[in-house]
Amino acid sequence: MKRELSTVDPAIKWSGPTRKYDLVKEFVIAFTVIAVLALTLAGLFSSPDEKAITLQSWSQAAPADFVQTAAGELAGTTTSASYGPPYNTAADGQTILGISPSKLVGVRIPIDPAQSFVIEPLKITADAPTRAAIDTWNGADSKSQSSWATAYADALAKDGKALSLADPKGIYGPVPTLVSSLLSMAKSGGLDGALTTSDTNMPTNFTKPLLFLADGGTYFSDLASAQHLGGDQWGVMNETGSWPGQSWLWLYSFWYPIDPFKSSGNADVLVMSLMGLLSLMLVFLPLIPGLRKIPQLIPIHRLIWKKWYRRSSR
Repeated sequence: MKRELSTVDPAIKWSGPTRKYDLVKEFVIAFTVIAVLALTLAGLFSSPDEKAITLQSWSQAAPADFVQTAAGELAGTTTSASYGPPYNTAADGQTILGISPSKLVGVRIPIDPAQSFVIEPLKITADAPTRAAIDTWNGADSKSQSSWATAYADALAKDGKALSLADPKGIYGPVPTLVSSLLSMAKSGGLDGALTTSDTNMPTNFTKPLLFLADGGTYFSDLASAQHLGGDQWGVMNETGSWPGQSWLWLYSFWYPIDPFKSSGNADVLVMSLMGLLSLMLVFLPLIPGLRKIPQLIPIHRLIWKKWYRRSSR
């Protein structure tokens, strides 16, 4: 038997129950409460508004650390030189269940630290002595290059605060000139621009500056530790001007100070795999037996909608 829907004349005045409601008043109250909470919580828990760290600020604040890193880039002894995919083939990368995801992807962003961080940038604004040093470096075999740079890096490490070293016996080759020129370029801010625009005209790719900065000795790591951003700390900072920011990264950084991730050489891939698994569990939550029955076993929703359930049970 079909039930016909009755039509109601909209002109007929509503005769049911009514309740006084001031929409403007509700909006003002809600806006005020949210504004006070936002400002209060921002003052208590907001991230520090720190300026971005650049190669220029690094070279000016810790020039000795900068030149030691530059010498290490030429010697091929820095972290980026032995990173592996996607930058080079020096390592297989982190593994999980015997599989290396980065090796499967391969070298997608080829980077040679000596050329990418030192030689290529110096070609842009090189004076005559620097151009001669570049030609000497490029004309030498890899054994000579490694010998020069390693000797100079070791000598700088022994001194600790030296920005340049005398080379009466010529055992350092063109390395002192290259490193000194790179330091001058970095202090002027030119190195930041050269590295961010090396692969594109738009200064939006910070891969090379970040890798160079991460290769540094103590400057970068000390700044990170001071803000509780070290690998064994739980800090997360939302960079000013970044999009979308990184407040959501606490979900990932939470795991790093905890074993077995803390002591594992495969921490990155393990954390990413774990977060991927947890994300899938969230997506398929309604399909997981037992979990989907929790609302029936713990009917909290009935407390929220108690008026409706009370009326519907009559």
